[in-house]
Amino acid sequence: MDRVSNNRDRIIAIASAELGVREATGNNDGPRVEEYLGYTHLGSGYAWCASFISWVYAQAGFAQPRNPWSPALFPKARVYWKGGAFVQGHKNKFEAADVFGIYGTTAKRINHVGLVKVMQGNYLISIEGNSNNRVESRRRHVRTIYALADWL
Repeated sequence: MDRVSNNRDRIIAIASAELGVREATGNNDGPRVEEYLGYTHLGSGYAWCASFISWVYAQAGFAQPRNPWSPALFPKARVYWKGGAFVQGHKNKFEAADVFGIYGTTAKRINHVGLVKVMQGNYLISIEGNSNNRVESRRRHVRTIYALADWL
């Protein structure tokens, strides 16, 4: 197994170990949530999906991404899929540990992020923080995904 595959497996293992972590009061708080937020220099009360992704990558030994703002996890050089299509000149498959972004029409930007755990046909199985006030795994159709970024 190559180094990148090992890194992908390690990131998913770290994220999977966090499944079930819950907010204390449903207000973006609690010891573990505040640990995720603290890694990106925020305290309790802030949305924490991007902080969770950043924290997971840090636990796997990566300095980046490290940002609490969801859109910041999608710099042009890292994005390989956007608006329903693969970006020319980049890879053409979804992989474990890639970061997905969901576009919020009210916010008019990516306002939620998570990790690809595995693909099942036109669905990705995710691991994401700040989903229903916890770290959880979800099944999302690819048409609901706005962008994908590869940080490895």
